[in-house]
Amino acid sequence: MSGLLSIILMMLVFVIIYQIAKASEYATILRGEEKINARVNRTMAWLLVAFFFLGLYGIFMCHQALIDRMLPISASEHGVEYDSMFLVTLVVTGIVFFITQTALFWFAYRYQASQKRTAFFYAHNNRLEIVWTTIPAIAMAVLVAIGLRNWGRMTGAAPKDAMVVEVVGKQFNWIIRYPGKDGALGKRDFRKINDANNVLGLDWNDKDNMDDVIAQNGELHLVVNKPVSLLIGSRDVIHDVGLPHFRMKMDAVPGIVTTIWFTPTITTAKMKEITGNKDFVYEISCDQMCGKGHYSMRGTVIVETQAEYDAWMAKQQTYYASANPAPAATPAEGAAPEQKTDSVKAITMK
Repeated sequence: MSGLLSIILMMLVFVIIYQIAKASEYATILRGEEKINARVNRTMAWLLVAFFFLGLYGIFMCHQALIDRMLPISASEHGVEYDSMFLVTLVVTGIVFFITQTALFWFAYRYQASQKRTAFFYAHNNRLEIVWTTIPAIAMAVLVAIGLRNWGRMTGAAPKDAMVVEVVGKQFNWIIRYPGKDGALGKRDFRKINDANNVLGLDWNDKDNMDDVIAQNGELHLVVNKPVSLLIGSRDVIHDVGLPHFRMKMDAVPGIVTTIWFTPTITTAKMKEITGNKDFVYEISCDQMCGKGHYSMRGTVIVETQAEYDAWMAKQQTYYASANPAPAATPAEGAAPEQKTDSVKAITMK
């Protein structure tokens, strides 16, 4: 219903604009075209000046109104570099924007049409062409170089002491795999995938799989100030691991392993204090449209101390043990059969 009302409102606005234009055309015919054009010209020039200052004021007020919705400080070393790169880009483009827009609106006002002035046609100037081509090209090359440097660090080889965690996307949740005490992840085979007892298709012939831990709730545990390398993949369609609080993202592509690494620098508990939000959580979002349940594909990141991580890991059951439970013990030969109690006739003491 609201959509229909919006369409009707837009149509009414167009009709009003059309009627104003027709009325202006008739007024021009009745009062004299040159006189009306001069008046309209002056009005439009002043309106452009007003629009310029109102636009700048609107940008400022929009920033003030939405600043509390911006992300908090970066929680990774890579993120600090990214924020620095973003600030440099914003300053450079902001300066260019302000200069060019000021010149645009000033020229529109200063050189409005006049009977006392004729247009001057300036066809070509090689020096000007070189200047306004070279300077933007150099500026863009510098910005691109900074971006490529940061991208290379993010996707390059992780430090040797980095922990390794696998993140696999699946419509519509994240599956996280941690290596066990051996520190190695076992081999996978997509042909062995089974939602009942082998969600990642682990090859049980590979001993490295025996102590791996899998979290199907999308909970990624990381150690503060310790580099982590993420091995990213997908079970079905293209997903995208989005880590906005760490300023990181990477595609999860079926059949291809993509990697990123970073060092988390702020624990979840500390970030709760910084933001003043006791319910704050780091988020894993899917940044690639992946189906009708895309909006719900969300995981969490818990950054904690090494001791807290070790305590959490000690409580986890290996995926092999959970997927292949040991059979129940059979009673020994000659042992007395277990006495069964009739729950209906049982008498309890109060």
